[in-house]
Amino acid sequence: MSLERGQFSSKIGFILAAAGSAVGLGNLVAFPVAATKNGGGAFLLMYAIFVVAICLPLMIAELSLGRNTCRNPFGAFKELSNNSPIWKFFGMFMMITPFMIGVFYTVVTVWIVGYLFEIVTGNLDVLSQAETFGQFINSPDVFLYMAIVFAMVKLILVGGVKDGIERLAKFLMPALFVLLIALMVYVLTLENAFLGVKYYLIPDISKITLPVISGALSQAFFSLSLGMGILITYGSYLRKQDDISKSAFSVAMTDSGVAFLAGLMILPAIFSFNPETDTSQLTSSSVGMIFVFLPKIFLALQADIGYFGASLIAGIFFILVLFAAITSLVSIIEVPVAGFIDNRGYPRDKALLIVGELMAALTVIAALSFGMSQFFTEFVSYAGKVKSFFDILENVFYDTILPINGLIVCIFVMYRWKQANFNAEMETGGEGIARTWMQKYVNISLMTFIPVILALVAISTIALKFFGVNLLA
Repeated sequence: MSLERGQFSSKIGFILAAAGSAVGLGNLVAFPVAATKNGGGAFLLMYAIFVVAICLPLMIAELSLGRNTCRNPFGAFKELSNNSPIWKFFGMFMMITPFMIGVFYTVVTVWIVGYLFEIVTGNLDVLSQAETFGQFINSPDVFLYMAIVFAMVKLILVGGVKDGIERLAKFLMPALFVLLIALMVYVLTLENAFLGVKYYLIPDISKITLPVISGALSQAFFSLSLGMGILITYGSYLRKQDDISKSAFSVAMTDSGVAFLAGLMILPAIFSFNPETDTSQLTSSSVGMIFVFLPKIFLALQADIGYFGASLIAGIFFILVLFAAITSLVSIIEVPVAGFIDNRGYPRDKALLIVGELMAALTVIAALSFGMSQFFTEFVSYAGKVKSFFDILENVFYDTILPINGLIVCIFVMYRWKQANFNAEMETGGEGIARTWMQKYVNISLMTFIPVILALVAISTIALKFFGVNLLA
């Protein structure tokens, strides 16, 4: 028997919490850079189409699964499949995915905390040096910052859904928007900034190629936390009177809005730093942009606003990134925590302790895999390259499994749970969607082309990441 479960106290609380889970490093850095490397406005257009046409139906499906069962992914699949072993396996698969992504995300969050501390203590000039990042991630200091991150996350999650996750989201998400807009407005005042705006917003339709389309779909899918079990878990905390389709749309628009505004901050900053920037040479890695390239840009501002002013702007940016990372990390960890609460009947404190200890052990291993431990640094070899333990986390769980999980959700909702049951849950609290073109589109898309697209994305990703074969070339 599971313990009494929490609920979001309001629609806005859910929207902010779900948007917080979606808004992360990909929105603030990877999205604007991917847009720049892939045709600017053309990429934005494809991204917007995929959010509405593919991601929104999947969001509705995941939220419906969670609210109908009031369970985490494992519990939802178990209940609606009448205890089927194969579907229980897939449900457990969707529980493990966010746990392992959480390990990856924790390591990056630890680096963010460390860089923020260095900026606050006046070391922006040191961070802008090329060799600093490599030295920092192999410093014993990362374990101190790791302890700080785990303490922050536990403090939030111990409060539960209403007093922990929702309260955090109601503070951090508005704060994130305010800081993002303030920083964007400042960047737009810099010399040559509008060169970046022009490149970012004016579309070049000739750039719409298969790799660009695939990149836009992947960015849209990953940035909305699809396939991680987060939306199923958060759906289980929704009230019956909440309109699932409208809530999903609000979350998608909030998340996309953050990504769009981030582009209006990052790209003008890059072009202000160097008006002759060769965008094809920019890294698409969030890690590379945040910890290697952007500190140089912030330091360059000292010519206009002094070292303190440059450090202040850099500090605001890293606080912004920390807010995004923490809201995502809390949502990711809540999935396995909810699993122990629902499936084992554990109190929240015990569930947090178990998940925290397991995650801490794997996070330490991941942190050692950048040179501190040769064994974990040279863990395996595939696609012609030596891969670290951290690389495996990124390639397997962050790059590959999410579209597979999305495919599983489509098949389960439409062919196991059945269309009639899905529609009934959609209409609960959202009677206006009954028999509309929107409901028909959601059903048709989940039954037909969305599974096909997700299968193709999964196959092409596996071929590229593990065999070094680019099927889209």
